[in-house]
Amino acid sequence: MRVVIAEDSVLLREGLVRLLADADIETVATVGDGPGLLGIVEKHAPDLAIVDVRMPPSFTDEGLRAALAVRESRPGTPILVLSQYVEERYATDLIGGGAEGVGYLLKERVSDVEEFIDAVRRIAGGGTVIDPEVIGQLLGRRRAGDPLAALTPREREVLGLMAEGRSNAAIARDLVVSDGAVEKHISNIFAKLTLPPTSDDHRRVMAVLTYLRAG
Repeated sequence: MRVVIAEDSVLLREGLVRLLADADIETVATVGDGPGLLGIVEKHAPDLAIVDVRMPPSFTDEGLRAALAVRESRPGTPILVLSQYVEERYATDLIGGGAEGVGYLLKERVSDVEEFIDAVRRIAGGGTVIDPEVIGQLLGRRRAGDPLAALTPREREVLGLMAEGRSNAAIARDLVVSDGAVEKHISNIFAKLTLPPTSDDHRRVMAVLTYLRAG
């Protein structure tokens, strides 16, 4: 796997490089600002770009805007955005252009090396990984007109795990239920969210988008 990193903190950037190298993941280029990300992605066509949300010069959302520009210029490029704090808008902005190969994690997750490397591999493979803290905040902001109102608590729980990028088998393990039970819950979720089978849209992705936007 070949990775590029856009991160202005030299300490964190070099730490990521070493952490990835220990997992046999090659970092082919690093930059310290958003605009630089576009150049190294164009040059190296990496399997994954790891991007800090806030970078010079304004330290607001340069990294996110660069990540969105990458997804526009090179559709399908897997992106993992790292953030110091939970900012739901960034997660929804990022996933709004397509949830496959997208991740949004708090920087503190890097300290759990095994979990972080697993997330890197899942995103590079086309999966979706959303930080549990973001999921928790979205769940805590239910309101009138909630499109998820028809879901049972268990179905919401399943959908939340789907939003974290979990497979059916992983959801079954987490909830200590059978694979068949998970499949039934997901089928009910699709039905209640009015997501019929179609060749044009990925129902799992559409369900996750509905879940994230419901906040």
